[in-house]
Amino acid sequence: MNPLWSFVLERQGAGVARAISPDAHLGHPALRSLGGNLALAILAPLGFLRRSIGTGNPSPEKGTQLIWFISFHLRLICLVVWQMNCVPVSAFAAPSYEQDIAPILRTYCAGCHNDRDAEAEFSVERFATLKRGGAAEGEAIAPGDPTGSVMIQRIESSDGDHMPPSDEPQVPAADLATLKAWIAAGAAPPAHDTSILETLVVPTLPASAGPRPVTAAAVTADGSRLAVATGGDVNVFRLEASRPVGSPLFTIADGPAVVKALHFNHDGRRLVIAGGITGLRGEAEIRDAASGKRIMSFGGHRDLLYDAELSPDEVTLATAGYDRSVKLWNVADGSLQRSIDVHNAAVFDLAWHPAGKVLASASADETVKLWRAADGLRLDTLGQPQGEVASVAFTTDGSHVLAAGRDKRIHMWRLISLEKPAINPTVQSRFAHEAPIVAMAMAADGQRLITAAEDRSASAWSLPDLRLVGEYPRQPDIVSVAVSLADGFLLGRMDGSLDAVPQLTARAGDGPTAPPPAITSAGSTSESAHLAVAESHAVQEQEANDDATSAQPVSVAAVITGTIGRPGDADCFRFSARQGETVVIEVNAARSKSKLDSKLEVLDATGQLVERVAMQAVRDSWFTFRGKNSTQSDDFRVHNWEEMELDEFFYAGGEVVRLWLYPRGPDSGFIVYPGEGTRHTFFGTSAITHALGEPAWVVKPLAPGAEPEANGLPVFRLFYENDDESTARLGLDSLITFTAPADGDYIVRLSDVRGFGAEGGREDFRYTLTLRPPQPGFTVAIEGKNPKFGPGGRRELTFRADRLDGFDGPIRVEVDGLPPGFTFHGPIEIEAEQRRARGVIAAAEDAADPDEAAEKQVQVRAVAEINGREVVQDLGTIGAITFGEPPKFAAMIVPAATSSVVERPGEPLELMIRPGETITAKVRVNRGDFKERIEFGRDTAADRNLPHGVFVDNLGLSGLLIVEGESEREFFLTAAPKTRPGRRLFHLWTGAGGGHATLPVWLNVITDAATRSADE
Repeated sequence: MNPLWSFVLERQGAGVARAISPDAHLGHPALRSLGGNLALAILAPLGFLRRSIGTGNPSPEKGTQLIWFISFHLRLICLVVWQMNCVPVSAFAAPSYEQDIAPILRTYCAGCHNDRDAEAEFSVERFATLKRGGAAEGEAIAPGDPTGSVMIQRIESSDGDHMPPSDEPQVPAADLATLKAWIAAGAAPPAHDTSILETLVVPTLPASAGPRPVTAAAVTADGSRLAVATGGDVNVFRLEASRPVGSPLFTIADGPAVVKALHFNHDGRRLVIAGGITGLRGEAEIRDAASGKRIMSFGGHRDLLYDAELSPDEVTLATAGYDRSVKLWNVADGSLQRSIDVHNAAVFDLAWHPAGKVLASASADETVKLWRAADGLRLDTLGQPQGEVASVAFTTDGSHVLAAGRDKRIHMWRLISLEKPAINPTVQSRFAHEAPIVAMAMAADGQRLITAAEDRSASAWSLPDLRLVGEYPRQPDIVSVAVSLADGFLLGRMDGSLDAVPQLTARAGDGPTAPPPAITSAGSTSESAHLAVAESHAVQEQEANDDATSAQPVSVAAVITGTIGRPGDADCFRFSARQGETVVIEVNAARSKSKLDSKLEVLDATGQLVERVAMQAVRDSWFTFRGKNSTQSDDFRVHNWEEMELDEFFYAGGEVVRLWLYPRGPDSGFIVYPGEGTRHTFFGTSAITHALGEPAWVVKPLAPGAEPEANGLPVFRLFYENDDESTARLGLDSLITFTAPADGDYIVRLSDVRGFGAEGGREDFRYTLTLRPPQPGFTVAIEGKNPKFGPGGRRELTFRADRLDGFDGPIRVEVDGLPPGFTFHGPIEIEAEQRRARGVIAAAEDAADPDEAAEKQVQVRAVAEINGREVVQDLGTIGAITFGEPPKFAAMIVPAATSSVVERPGEPLELMIRPGETITAKVRVNRGDFKERIEFGRDTAADRNLPHGVFVDNLGLSGLLIVEGESEREFFLTAAPKTRPGRRLFHLWTGAGGGHATLPVWLNVITDAATRSADE
């Protein structure tokens, strides 16, 4: 059917469709929606005929009536058909681009195909870009030919090129018919070709039936006036004693549709408003604070604004929002000074340094970025947060940066430089709430900070030491806004309420304290590293620097920004280092959405690669059963595996991994480090794919330049080069930890591993290259928080470490302050070079449900020694403890008849094992009424906190389980020959009955010498 007829019928009815277009399909939405006017004309006489014949003896009168009805309806049908065929399609108005087409494109296409994010080089934002098309062959819209238009083909396609993607809202059939009709009619352009994302008709929404949330608030510096935003209305009140007095002085109702930020200027005469419409546009305004009259408007944003901040000198307005862009405006004339488009997600908050030289932006990309206001140069990216950053602020003296957000922590950095790029060291990363932090405000005197979280908690902190001063009563609803007052804070909430809370005083025993020593982003203390980092400076890459002879000179602790400018390009930088000096060389490109897939190399002064290690093959092998992808860490099935030992290095195709655990049976292979998840590589090598049958070797590392004894197997020499960082933390970005073999000059060469580049400047191949001293450290995350207990129940906590810059030492985890009746069996240790430890929290039979205050007394800490100093990381609490029914059964580890056991009153059972030995033990259950099978897992799932190298052996395909009708099972523990001596708590865990752990027991790995000593 003609697409334009389809469009006509959509509006006129489908009753005449069959009459004028016999090929019209009965399933067409027009037919379904508007019914059959013409069908009624036909069915009415037929119904009369059926009723008449149905009498069996139609009278002459009925026959006359029947003939009359049939004649009348046939004439009616002929008249309708004749009239419709006499009216040309062109007589009906074709769809309008502005009224009919633009809304469809905006709803279903513009999210991915706009001028900024033109996927497949295609943008529908303007008619001109729509007509121009994209990377696909053919015309996006072919006037007069809907079926020949690529856009229609993609919408109707059932293959992988179907658009929109299957997980996005699909174009309805009626809208598709409209698009086809517009193209069939010639695809007429609009009268004025403007952005469909900026030129909008905004519908009037119905008024809210309930209270509207407080979305923004501001108080003048002298405390005399208050501005409050609820939805799109801004009410300005007079303040007395920190409380609004009477009715609003005036209401601003003609501003942004939704207001997200309010700020008075320094003398309270101007009011800055920011907001807009989600998904459509962002707006900022400056209003007269006495009358509400609009003075200046600022647009230019493609989505809702979250903040707009005047600089201290009120010359510049900074705006930012969901479109990820930070824009700086000239307040005098409203002109745009610059747009900073570096953040990878929404920007939630802005803050000006008191001197006005630096602007900070907090983003959902889990970073705070610092910008030099004069030219928009990025001074630093503060990337330590582990969640979206909701708030950012400078301390009143300008010496520190504060931030908070979804990772539930308050972060503090010491500000090094206002003029040039520098790495600003972390001072604290303080666990503050059990839920994401949604609001933060600093007192006017700079001595107090308030934070509020999604769980309705609010707390006060002292500055600059970030010590908890006190907690406010639980709020009636989630706090959406926090504003400083002269004697406290103003809290606005999602239920529309607004209340002043006092400034809490220090608790007994608290007093002013000096800021704690600087802690690196990894949680470690390293004064020398901070001293070196403080000297870092920004460098702009300068061509030509393509080889060693033209390498650009830089110093260690430099932050270099540049671009791989053409295919095959390489940028070289020369630096000096002393023998034994270590330098971390890191690229940030892919993480910042650059198309650069970086490769790093370190050369000597003559341009030769610097050798890192010689790997002597000691056993040969190859991949059996199947190959390996570039991420898999388990099921390394290889030839000669029986001759391999844990912690040995395994080389294949230029990649070096390390063996973590033996195969667990005929249908399994080695697990390599870190024992789970994406595999790690060693000696700067990068993970690659390996084919079935590919040769491989167990290798032994030797010093660079060493000449090993001939053993008939190859020697592999590895150099300081890296494609992807070895622990998979940086994605496609590269990192090398370089140790200088001698005093001298060295060259860093940076290129794209594929040989790509920004040919003709059309693509983004930018990078930031950092040279810095190492900052060894760690972070630890808790899994299993908010445990649910019953009396006598036991729950498992897992602690996972992220190790940075070569720190591989042990990490002790402590849990203190548990409520009465609860016990943590520890402390426990994350072993050296390992990433995980597990512990058990047990509830006594007479344990009671703890209250919220008791839960908040729990303290979890991770402690390690780094560079001779003890480093403590505060991990917060274990969350809310939910009290429920007692466990359905009880399980315990007991000795087998042949076990070597030590039993001490009041102490856990102790089993003893020697390296290379296998011992037996039993798991026994008191079933009660529980009849089902109890599975304790297979492979690594059964190894709950065993020392590295000890594993539950001989599991079989079913794993360690107690079948129905039985109450105990014997199991075996085997210690690898290389297991280190030591004493460690371990347990078993089952998911049966809702989850249950055994009480931990000691496993003591001993040597014969230790046994003799004990006997003596």
